[in-house]
Amino acid sequence: MKKAVYFLLTKSIGIYINLLSFIVPDKATQIAHGYFSMPRKGKFKKNKLPKFLEEAQLETVSHNGDSIQTYIWKGNETIILLVHGWESNSSRWKKMLPYLKQSGSTIIAIDGPAQGLSSGTEFTVPKYAEFIDIVAQKYQANYIIGHSLGGKTSLYYQYKYQNPTVQKMVILGAPSDFNVIFNNFIRLLSLNDKIVKALEVKYTSILEQNLHQFSAHEFASNINVKGFLAHDIDDIIVLFKEGKKIAQSWKDVQFVETKGLGHKLHDEELYQKVYQFLFE
Repeated sequence: MKKAVYFLLTKSIGIYINLLSFIVPDKATQIAHGYFSMPRKGKFKKNKLPKFLEEAQLETVSHNGDSIQTYIWKGNETIILLVHGWESNSSRWKKMLPYLKQSGSTIIAIDGPAQGLSSGTEFTVPKYAEFIDIVAQKYQANYIIGHSLGGKTSLYYQYKYQNPTVQKMVILGAPSDFNVIFNNFIRLLSLNDKIVKALEVKYTSILEQNLHQFSAHEFASNINVKGFLAHDIDDIIVLFKEGKKIAQSWKDVQFVETKGLGHKLHDEELYQKVYQFLFE
């Protein structure tokens, strides 16, 4: 029943946008962009944070009108930066955090744009990378761990900013090609060619790059840090072939294939392997 309702809802939205494209095309494009880039879940209320986040030191970093929320578990001078994915927030690190704490490192989780307690209404990879850079530069991050779209953004960040303090990166269940996500969205709403072309122009401007080239495997091929990449062969959110494509392009990467963990990749054995990669 829920699937049928969801199908009808998405198709109805697509029909509305398609009709609007012939009357007020700019508005139609903006509405389509909104559905593509505005998370519908993942926001926090400050008085209803998960307990383990309440136990962290909360610090809000302000930059050019943006408020970037961070959660800090203080330790030694080694800094680990945690970067969550789409329609998520820093709560996704709850299960991994105890393993990282064993290292004695300082751990910093960041809420992405329009997620958690951070400001904004749109979530784009370049904007998220800007958030990462502000925090990474402020705290001199040594290791970055990114999940899903946060993993892709982490690779884009290092590709674009070439931060010399970043020594190792852990990427979990990350998508590679922008066009895969974009085309899935087009099919979901059954958008017409007029809207598709308008969105292609818009995203080429936002990403400042050809859409075919805006891929994590391109980013990975142009970074020189050591990598640990994990992807589950049963992942139905981001297909395994996306992770494999990234692994094939990364010069210095340890690629771990898992089975049965799905997209979330919560697993004691995997977390132990991440720990070994970072600290042994």
